[in-house]
Amino acid sequence: MGSETQHVPRQEEDQAPLSLAENFHKYFRVRFANTKELRQAVFKIRHEVYCQELGWEAQKTDAMEVDEYDNYSYYCLLEHITTKTFAGCIRIVIPPVNDKTLKTPFEDHCLESIRLDVVDLSGYSRGSFGEISRLAVPDSFRRRRNEANQPFIVNEIDGDVGYVFTEEERRNFPNIAIGLYLAALKLLNSCHHDAAFVMMEPKLRRRLNRFGFSFEQAGDVIDYHGDRALFYLPADKFYADLNPELLELYHGISTTLDQQLKMIPYADPTDR
Repeated sequence: MGSETQHVPRQEEDQAPLSLAENFHKYFRVRFANTKELRQAVFKIRHEVYCQELGWEAQKTDAMEVDEYDNYSYYCLLEHITTKTFAGCIRIVIPPVNDKTLKTPFEDHCLESIRLDVVDLSGYSRGSFGEISRLAVPDSFRRRRNEANQPFIVNEIDGDVGYVFTEEERRNFPNIAIGLYLAALKLLNSCHHDAAFVMMEPKLRRRLNRFGFSFEQAGDVIDYHGDRALFYLPADKFYADLNPELLELYHGISTTLDQQLKMIPYADPTDR
C-alpha cells in the first residue's frame, strides 16, 4: 500500500510591520481649512479644549473660540478617516505685510522675554515668519488606557451606541500633535518663510527635539497659561533634522497638503 502524502499549505511570509507614517495615514488625513465650514470646525475644537476643558477663555454662545489673530491666520485639521470627525487642529498666524500694527501673539504678549542674543526680530521682515499656535486635540483622542473602552459618540442621536477606538488606532494618538506640527511647518515652508515661532512648555520642546524638531529657546520662561517660553526654528531646520520615520511622515503630509494648496486664499474675516 502506497504511503499518503499530506500537503500542508505554504504559509505566507509575515508582512513587514507598517511604518509610523503608514500607520498614521491609515487612520488620519490632514486637511487645509480653506472653507468657512472647515474653519468653523477649527473654532469649535478650540472652544471645546480651551474654553470648556481648560477654562483659559470664556465660553461663547456659538461654541466657537475666535480671537483677533484669526483675521490673518491659516489652519490645518486632522481628520479621523473612519469616523469623518476631526482629531485636532493647529493654526499659523501670519501678519499682513502691508500693516505693521498687526502682530503675532508672542509679539503682543511675550516680547519682553525674548533673548536678543538668540534671535533678533529686526532681522526678519514682515511676512517672512509666522507663529504656530492654538494646537488643540479633543479629549476623545487623548484618552488614557483605562478610559479606552468608553465610546466616542460621533453623532448624538437616539440609538447611537458610539464608536470605540481600536487599540491600534489608540497607539497613533500620541502622533496626532506631531502630525499637526509637521502640517504647520509645511504651511510655513510653502509660504517661503524664514522662521517659525511658537510658545510652548520647555518639556514639550524636549520631547519634540528627540524626534528632530530643532526648536531653539529664544525667550525666558514666563507664566503664560503655565510655564512657557518662546522657541524658534529657522527655515533650514523645518524638517532637515527629523528622524527617518518623522521625515517620511512629513513628506506624506506635504504631498497631501500640496494637493490642497494650489493657492493659499486669504481668509476674509467677514466670512466667518
